[in-house]
Amino acid sequence: MQNVRRDGGPFAALAVKDGVAIADGANQGRAPAIPRRTRRWLPFARRAGCLESFNARGCDFYASCKRCLRWLGAIYWAWPARIFFAAAHNAAAAGGFDDAFICRELTLPPGERSIPMIRVADATAILPFAEWRRKADRTKY
Repeated sequence: MQNVRRDGGPFAALAVKDGVAIADGANQGRAPAIPRRTRRWLPFARRAGCLESFNARGCDFYASCKRCLRWLGAIYWAWPARIFFAAAHNAAAAGGFDDAFICRELTLPPGERSIPMIRVADATAILPFAEWRRKADRTKY
């Protein structure tokens, strides 16, 4: 609620490891000094700094609401142990944050979506991934 009063959004998150809060953050809404894309990732940036790692294995995430799809992808990439949330998606939708359309779109084959996804790959499409696998000092995700 304090974040909303400061012109931020209604979303906040907390990362906990071994019973200790290690990072927190809130949607910065329309805060003018922070680029839009960066605002959404502040909690993860703070968490990553605390853990000195790109992942959150062994951490629990606590969120004010079931996470939107943008956050959910990042959360899965972080590999936390568990995610706890307070408000359900219908509360977010009632507040104007409805991602049901995107959820429905993802159940469709890529070419049948409202914005069709068309693969244009040729034999060279996999070469960057082969190069990555050969790299001895690569970060293992």
